[in-house]
Amino acid sequence: MSGVGSARKPRADAQRNRERLIDEAKAAFANVGPDVSLEEIARRAEVGIGTLYRHFPSRDAIVEAVYRREVEQLADAAQRLLDSRPSVDALHEWLKLLVSYMVTKKVIGPALGTMASGASELYESSGALIRAAVTLLVERAVASGEIRADVEAEDLMQAMTGFSSGVSSPGWAARTLRLIDILMDGLRR
Repeated sequence: MSGVGSARKPRADAQRNRERLIDEAKAAFANVGPDVSLEEIARRAEVGIGTLYRHFPSRDAIVEAVYRREVEQLADAAQRLLDSRPSVDALHEWLKLLVSYMVTKKVIGPALGTMASGASELYESSGALIRAAVTLLVERAVASGEIRADVEAEDLMQAMTGFSSGVSSPGWAARTLRLIDILMDGLRR
């Protein structure tokens, strides 16, 4: 007898298949490109195409799942980092993770752009998660006295928007990581 509205937890093997499909889709978007076939993603994940479609009924669904997971992992990292190190170090490390996220977004961006329903709602919700993570990190670093008191989360959001320029150019990630180090030096008290 099941309760009204109760959701069954997916079987462990089904959850593993879903995660493997997301992992392989991300890798396939990076290695093959945004037009990689769903059959190729299923092959890489070592599952049948029917398994892929059970988890992701459309191309848009798997593209969205890859992007959402990347954003959620980035957002969740803020608290995890704060729990394990001083707030200024957590902020610094999180900004480095943001660079990896930007690379992933560049890779799957073209696939997001082809979504039938559009990606604006997806970008809006992901922007809110990222903004909340930055706000948490900045507020903790300011409160601890580790960074200047006049720093606001929006300052870092604007800086990272600027840093994202040229994400496709050679050496972008290394330059951006250096710029983050410079930025952090300027933020410290």
